[in-house]
This record gives sequence, structure tokens and C-alpha cells, in this order.
Amino acid sequence: MTGTHRQVDGVSLKRIDTHRWWRDAVIYQVYVRSFLDSTGDGIGDLAGVRAGLPYLKKLGVDGIWLSPFYPSPQHDHGYDVADYCGVDPVFGDLDEFDRLMATARRLGIRVLLDIVPNHCSSEHPWFREALASPPGSPARARFHFADGRGPDGSEPPNNWHAMFGGPAWSRVTEADGRPGQWYLHMFTPEQPDWSWRNPEIPAEFERILRFWLDRGVDGFRIDVAAGLYKHPELPDSDDPEADARTRDSVNPLAWNQPEVHDVWRHWRAICEEYTARDGHDRLLVGEVSVPSAREHAKYVRPDELHQAFFFDLLSAPWEADAFRKVISEAMEDIAGTGSTVTWVLNNHDQVRTVTRYGEPTPQGSGLGAARARAAALLMLALPGAAYIYQGEELGLPEVVDLPDDVLTDPIFRRTGSRARIRDGCRVPLPWSGQASPFGFTSGAESAKPWLPQPEYFAMYTTDRALDDTRSFWHLYRDGLQLRSALPQLGEGTLHWLESEPGVLAFDRGDGLVCAVNFTTADIPAPVPGAPLLASGPCPAGVLPGSTAAWWLTDH
Repeated sequence: MTGTHRQVDGVSLKRIDTHRWWRDAVIYQVYVRSFLDSTGDGIGDLAGVRAGLPYLKKLGVDGIWLSPFYPSPQHDHGYDVADYCGVDPVFGDLDEFDRLMATARRLGIRVLLDIVPNHCSSEHPWFREALASPPGSPARARFHFADGRGPDGSEPPNNWHAMFGGPAWSRVTEADGRPGQWYLHMFTPEQPDWSWRNPEIPAEFERILRFWLDRGVDGFRIDVAAGLYKHPELPDSDDPEADARTRDSVNPLAWNQPEVHDVWRHWRAICEEYTARDGHDRLLVGEVSVPSAREHAKYVRPDELHQAFFFDLLSAPWEADAFRKVISEAMEDIAGTGSTVTWVLNNHDQVRTVTRYGEPTPQGSGLGAARARAAALLMLALPGAAYIYQGEELGLPEVVDLPDDVLTDPIFRRTGSRARIRDGCRVPLPWSGQASPFGFTSGAESAKPWLPQPEYFAMYTTDRALDDTRSFWHLYRDGLQLRSALPQLGEGTLHWLESEPGVLAFDRGDGLVCAVNFTTADIPAPVPGAPLLASGPCPAGVLPGSTAAWWLTDH
């Protein structure tokens, strides 16, 4: 890339002159408890991740992002952290983590950890200390404690709603047994929010970052990266009902406060310090839920996060115009900062792609599968980085018929509704065999998987996928191999091409063309000849409905 400059929000930006590994990396999200169980207790663990690394190497990803494995009471499956510098015994120990890192290094797979700086567990030692301390104490100043409203303080300090249902405040019982102050939790009562205006909190998280960086990790996925700071006066929300209708970050008083950018500048400086020692980039990628691509771009300015997940592609309806709009906005606003767009189609909080794009049947629909395959090929052709959620490479559908008595998502517990629960995308992976546990856990005394696997998972095992050259797995593997081999793919630019209604087509340079048919009807292919790779059967001269294809032309 050239050394030209431009201004974004008053900051002078210089184009990156050298390739950095994260700019076009493909990272595989490992939801540890559902990946592979090595101990027979029905819960995936770090040793299981280590055993699965050769599988991921064969798939062709550049790195992995591990969901939280820290000590935790697991009220939100690890996103309620009781100790940020340890390993929960259910997942292993620090020695096992070191073995995982050594294996990943040998295989050339980078490792990102999930860090949760917005909130901790109600069992964190500092929160326990706060509960045992009086109002106004330094221990309570680490969190958001406040007196209630009303003559007896029985009403919450403000009208904010929690993301997972109910009010964002819980009242404590003081040491003398009387009802006392309230504390803020933007997710569940078991996840009290840190007060980042207290200097102890940024200092503690610097210690945590350095602990894991010294242990060799390649970077961090940052949970709730637009959170952390709340409006200092904690005023009422103007639209609390809107806040209650979604788990997205819509309350501007609790999210996207300007001070949060100072945190990312400091964390970036820490990463640059480690990079200066050995020349190896450490990556910060944020979970950023903000109203627009322009707001998103502020988080990836040159001195802040390296990247932030661009969720608009994930949430776009299956329409060519919708996809073109969000891709264009990302390329203009985010790539314009000098970063690269970080594309995602799924994660551990979302309905699986096959189900989202098709009919909500237990086993997924053929149309949903075709669209998911096409979307995968589209994502891998876009400039920038991409993240793949585990099981997407198998074409797994959402498990939509889990009985109420096995559901573990705190959203269900807090709301009593199945409308937004996330258990269905977290069912343990099927590896082999014809019946549960499908190789996920083994041993004569092994427990059942922590969430039940449906019988039809026999159609989606990794063994079966590797043997079938028409499978999702081979589509992902072939796409990743070409992405690695062809300089046109990865970071760079794209140019939209003229196309028929319902079709997206773009040129990645040097004759590499990608086209996606969002309709169900066959159309003439935009490029003559057989494609280099297609998401489904694609004869020369034709682009079938719900299909994506790549061509390498002679210009």
C-alpha cells in the first residue's frame, strides 16, 4: 500500500506500508465448552482444544479465539469472571494452557483470548469485598453502587434495563441486615459492572493483559468493547422501553461513552510495547456494537483497536442491495481509517447461518444451506479479516427444539422467553459416529454432553464432512487455501461490477471476480468459463440461484 495520508475525525492517518498478519487473517472462534471434551465430564476443555488443533490446521485458519476459560461460577458460561489470571478446573489448568500454546506455536496457529473488562463475577474477590464494606468505601468505588430512589430507597437509582432482561440494578443487604444500596449490572445480577472511572480498574486490567502477553498469547478479543464507561451522573434513559427490547447496546448513557477510547489507546500502547521487543504484532479486536459504520470506525483509528467486528454483514437480510450497502459503508468508513474490516457471519450469540437464511426447521433447510455456503464464499472474498464460528464449517443448523429443562442461557432465566436465547448455537460439536455424543466426549464413564445433541447431528460430523468433497468443510478449506495462495484476496480493495438485479459482483484486482446470486433463479454468469471455486454446482456460463462463485480471468 502507498504512504498517502488522509484525515479522519481530525486524526492524520498513514496507510500501512507493510503487511501485518492480522490485516487479512482468518480466525476460528472456539467455544471451549462445546468444542471437544478430553475428560469425559461432558464439557469441552483446553486439552480438547489442543487435540483439535490439527483439524483446524488442516482447515487452514490462521488463528483461534478462545471463549473465556477463567475461574467462574458459569452463570453466563464464563463471561462472569471470578479470576482473570487463572483457568477454571472444568477446563484444565495453567499448565494445560501452556501445552495448548506450545502446540499452537508448533502448528503456526495464533491464539487470541477473550477478555471481559466491562463486568466481572459476583464471586470476584473485589465484589465480595464490596458487599462486606459500607456505602462510600473504597471497595464499593470499584463498582457502581448508588442509593435507591424514593423515601426508603426501594426504587432503583435509574430506569436502565439489563441486556438480558429485567432492571439493570440489584439491591444489596447491608451488614446490619437492612436493605441497602443498589449496584449496576448491565447483563445479569451475577455480573456487576466495573467502574472504569476508578483508577484501580485500568491498572488491574493492565496487570491482567501483561500476565497473558507474558505467557505468549497473540492478542485479545474484547467483550463489550463499547461499554466500560457509563455517564458519570447515571441519569434516566429517555427511552427505557427501547433499551429493554434488544440485547444490542442501544442505551447511549451506558455505551459508547467518549472516555472508552482512552482505554483502547492505552491497551494499544501496551501491545506496541511487546511488538517492539520482538517484531511480532499483538492483536486487539473489539466487540463493538454502535449505531453506524462511522461510529465503528472511531474504534479502529491507528492508535486504538487494531480491528472491531463488523456485525452489519451478519444482521443484513438476504438481499443483494442490503449486502452491497453494508459492504460499501464498511469499506468507506472502516477501511478508510487504515485498519481492515473484520467480517463475521456468526458467533456464539447468534442463530446459526444455515437456519438464519432458511426456514426454521429442526434440521435446517436446503435453501438456508445454499445461502450459507454462498455467504461464506462471499465473506472470504471480501477485503480484510474474517472470523468463523465453530461448526459453521460443518454447516450445522441451529438446534431450535431444545426442551426448556436443559436451557442454560441466562436470557431464558431472566425473561422466561425463548425468543433470544443462545443455547441453540452452542450445542457441542459432532465429531464422529452415528449417535450422541458423536465423539465429543468419550470413555466408559463419560457424562452426556452439557447440551443434548440431536440425532440428525450424525449428518454433520467432522469425519463425514472430511470424506465428502461436496461438504461445507471442503468449501471452507478450498476457499481458505485459495485466499492464502492468491494475492488478490485478503486485504486490499474491491470494485463493484455491473450486474443483474439480485446479483452482487465485484473485482478484487488482477482478474479475480466474485459474484453472488441472491435470487433463486439461474442467471448468465458475469464471467465466461468455469469458475475457480463455487458454493454449489456452477456450470460454465451460468450462476445458479443462491450461489456464489470466484473466477480468475485473463483481465
